[in-house]
Amino acid sequence: MDIIPLLERIGEAPAAALFGVLTGLVFGVAAQRSRFCLRAATVEFARGRMGDKVAVWLLTFSTALVWVQAAALTGLMRPDDARMMAVPGSWSGAIIGGLMFGAGMVLARGCSGRLLVLAATGNLRSVVSGLIFAVVAQMALAGWLAPARDRLAGLWVTEGGQNLNLLTWAGLPQWGGLALGLGIAVLALELSRRNRIGPARLIFASGVGFSVAVGYYLTFTLAQVAFDPVTIESVTFTGPSAGTLMFTLDRAAILDFDIGLVPGVFLGAFLAAWWSRELKFQGFESEVNMRKAMIGAAMMGFGGMLAGGCAIGAGVTGGSIFAGTALMALFCMWVGAMVTDLLVDQRAAAQAA
Repeated sequence: MDIIPLLERIGEAPAAALFGVLTGLVFGVAAQRSRFCLRAATVEFARGRMGDKVAVWLLTFSTALVWVQAAALTGLMRPDDARMMAVPGSWSGAIIGGLMFGAGMVLARGCSGRLLVLAATGNLRSVVSGLIFAVVAQMALAGWLAPARDRLAGLWVTEGGQNLNLLTWAGLPQWGGLALGLGIAVLALELSRRNRIGPARLIFASGVGFSVAVGYYLTFTLAQVAFDPVTIESVTFTGPSAGTLMFTLDRAAILDFDIGLVPGVFLGAFLAAWWSRELKFQGFESEVNMRKAMIGAAMMGFGGMLAGGCAIGAGVTGGSIFAGTALMALFCMWVGAMVTDLLVDQRAAAQAA
């Protein structure tokens, strides 16, 4: 793809932001229509079911794996150049942050990406939780919470000045990641068949994973021709949410991929909800739910920044390039979510019965 005419016309920074918007649009539409949600999948799994929510998550994850690894095999993207892989990873951050994020998304009733999608459909609970998430993420990045994050992240880091590529570590061939993705896709499709998931939802679930490959391809392509250094990245919401918040408050802030991603997701989800007539204002049902959501959002903000990514950023975007700490964070998110569901939601349901 020749993007030089675009760069000459609008400049590198606006082009990066435009690529973020395009990636976000794909994600927003697909996530809204497929009802993709890691929190819903973990809760379903914790309660002993392999239902439609688990099937949708597996299909999204496998689609990202297939497309990203196929791009790597054909030279359209180099995983080792991605930001998550090119810098040291934190095992301690992945474990502690992943557990915090998993617990937080159960309390908040959605991960950060899901909150953004729901906010675009008129869910005021998600608007409040999303703002708290972004503020705490910024505090953990460069504010009062940054020293605590640095100390926890520094307890145990990867060696060699970069993250651990699990494909290389395991001695698997280059096509091993693609093969694994195809295997998970077969499992996802079988679960989808058992749960009678329609073709439209399957296509949109695949679209969520495809958006990750789109982001990587666009930023990699830009990096090959841009004069200034360009970060090779894709869909994630911890850093971009904090960055977008600060962009609205600082006139000196510059455009980049992250700044375009969040409004792109919001617009895509809004258009999808408007088209399907699912726009609807919703608020908190009770003070208890509001407190839980606010606490959960704060936990996700700090946990996501500590873990190096959110449920999407670490769990799908980082997982698709086999970044070791990203997959560790994903595992811990599942554990944190399942334990919290058991101790909080399932216990509350049992007491109410």
